[in-house]
Amino acid sequence: MENSDNTSRRTFLGQASTCLALGTALSTTAASYSRIIGANDRISLGHIGIGDRGRELDGMVARLKDKCNLEMTAVCDLWTANRDRAAANAERVYGRRPRTFQNMEELLALPDVDAVVVSTADFQHATHLKSVLEAGKDAYCEKPMANDLAEGKAVRDTFLKSKRIVQIGTQHRSEPYQRETKKVIDSGALGDVTKVEIVWNYNGPRWRGRPEVKQIREQDTNWKKWLLSKPSRPFDPRAYFEFRLYRDFSSGIADQWMCHAIDLINYFLEDRFPRSVMALGGVFAWHDGRENPDTFQALLEYPKAFLLSFSVSFGNDCDSFSRIMGKQATLVNQGGEGSPRWLLVQEGGNHEDNPFLTRPQRYITLPGSDKPGPPFVGDEDLSHMTNWLTCLRTREQPHATILDGFASSVPGIMAARALREGRKLYWDAAAESILDHPPKVQV
Repeated sequence: MENSDNTSRRTFLGQASTCLALGTALSTTAASYSRIIGANDRISLGHIGIGDRGRELDGMVARLKDKCNLEMTAVCDLWTANRDRAAANAERVYGRRPRTFQNMEELLALPDVDAVVVSTADFQHATHLKSVLEAGKDAYCEKPMANDLAEGKAVRDTFLKSKRIVQIGTQHRSEPYQRETKKVIDSGALGDVTKVEIVWNYNGPRWRGRPEVKQIREQDTNWKKWLLSKPSRPFDPRAYFEFRLYRDFSSGIADQWMCHAIDLINYFLEDRFPRSVMALGGVFAWHDGRENPDTFQALLEYPKAFLLSFSVSFGNDCDSFSRIMGKQATLVNQGGEGSPRWLLVQEGGNHEDNPFLTRPQRYITLPGSDKPGPPFVGDEDLSHMTNWLTCLRTREQPHATILDGFASSVPGIMAARALREGRKLYWDAAAESILDHPPKVQV
């Protein structure tokens, strides 16, 4: 039993917490949370959906178990093999076997689980995250937060009423190098930004060829539950594991790579929702039964008066890059998703008279470093997970809130629909709706 001093301290911490990222103070009481985590308490985690990405997240959590004083105490996956593998891994890391569940409702009913990691299929994220919030748990949820607008609004609204701590898995905004780049942009070094160009290429049948397709048996999972509210269809192991290739379950590139790109630009430029979106693409490289494009381009116009061009090819590995183009300078990123290699190139000189004029340039460096950025660590960087685990104790909102997740989901939803419908779409900010015509100007 806890002594009264500990209980009082936890209540005070809850009452003093602030929702910094939302800019709104949120007073709390001990009853507001299933458990107020004290400075020395071990955090009890659950995990729902433990496939490839889930195992990567489990690995990050395991590396932080001592620093953040945590334990994975419960795991849930519809497929027996994933569930058993996760339990065995957790037992090896933490010294005891976690509780295992096929149905997440049983895990969410556990009063001792403080927070839950959600890494299920793209189309399941919003529904599963909403259930976690309704159960009174904090959460780390993989991106995209939603690929259906109504579901995105529903989970966002549930969050705003819940006073929970939620991190969306757009991890690049937590990486030290991206945060240093944000400081350069905030300094005004670029001047007025008028265009952003992002080109990420990869030569290969992305998301196809999962070995689990040949391993799973229908009796070892719950296909009907996996489908959620999607129309009934025969068991399909390819759709089950390679869902990013099928329209019913994902938009593929828009849900995955574009979501990361949009979130980082949202973070850098602070213009959350586009005014309009157009998109083109198709299956041009990998004719393997996929429904979502392997070649894709979207063009987005933003209220702050800049264009964002996002382009991906899975049929060519030509150099990837990003450019944030201002009237005074350009930030050039060398590499694909999450690359830390940002170079600031100054404008200046008469380029028409002397096209070979060398313009001043410098790499963005971390404090105390004279190198042009750290080695690319990608999903191995622990900054985002550490930020979330820290916020579970401080009760401050983390770097990628649900509001950020909603803002990075909407452009992907619009781009996927624009591609399928073959027309330009508009965002009505007042009504939070997608239109096929510009919204009426509010008088």
